[in-house]
Amino acid sequence: MTQDEARTALAARLKELDQLDALSDEAREPVMLQQDSVGRLSRMDAIQQQAMAQAEERRRNAERARIRAALGRLDEGEWGYCAGCGEEIAEGRLQGDPSLARCVGCAG
Repeated sequence: MTQDEARTALAARLKELDQLDALSDEAREPVMLQQDSVGRLSRMDAIQQQAMAQAEERRRNAERARIRAALGRLDEGEWGYCAGCGEEIAEGRLQGDPSLARCVGCAG
């Protein structure tokens, strides 16, 4: 994977994460508890759905941070090298996830 390909893939994933955020905005909103129209189990389900949407948002934010860090490494000419040992990260590993900062040995 070239640096240009990595930059393109990382930018595309950032855009995808933004789209996923937009789709789940409503699911993360506070749950309205209306005794007359929603039963107890329905409210519990709504609260659980909200919690799952919030957890997914946290995962997307963590992924965004990894992607921005990878873009920074690209700008600095350090992308593709392990942040732990300095060795090159395997090509197949970077193709699977170009935001990775560590080789297999240092990631474990």
